[in-house]
Amino acid sequence: MLLVALCAPALAQEAGNSIALIDIHQGGGLSETAARLGDGGYELSDGTWQSFAQWYHTDWPDLTIEMITQLGNDNGILWGGATGERGEKYSIDPSLILGLITQMHPRPNSTLSLTVTTTWFGHMSERPCEADYGPGFGVQTANCRLAANQMQPEDTLKYLVNADPSRLKLTLSYHASF
Repeated sequence: MLLVALCAPALAQEAGNSIALIDIHQGGGLSETAARLGDGGYELSDGTWQSFAQWYHTDWPDLTIEMITQLGNDNGILWGGATGERGEKYSIDPSLILGLITQMHPRPNSTLSLTVTTTWFGHMSERPCEADYGPGFGVQTANCRLAANQMQPEDTLKYLVNADPSRLKLTLSYHASF
């Protein structure tokens, strides 16, 4: 992101173009996935409830900032990134966003635009727990959310979340004024 942040302003200044903030938001697809993982829980052998909420809570949801460097009246470079996010049992890595936008005017008072963006990095991974399965089984590594079911602890590990953000976004839009 640093390379883009350093190069984009230089391009804008040399070409006499402008840079503008086009989006800033917290949360997103993978943040929503983490929040959904926090729903539910299970009852421990001593009868106490183990909620998942604390494991998938974060004080700082993934913050995304997107900018545009205008390259003439109808073209631009989109760029930005996201901070990532961490909870007790998961993490979302920071990401970098790069893209292009171009537009044309097929009729007076109308605009047809094509936007293509790609996201690099931003992987989400869920961490396992050390669960005590009692006498004969002892402490074993397991998927925290599935530790209380009938599966073998090692079988639960294949259900740990490992997800990437949407890597490619293509948007075609048409706007017209009457």
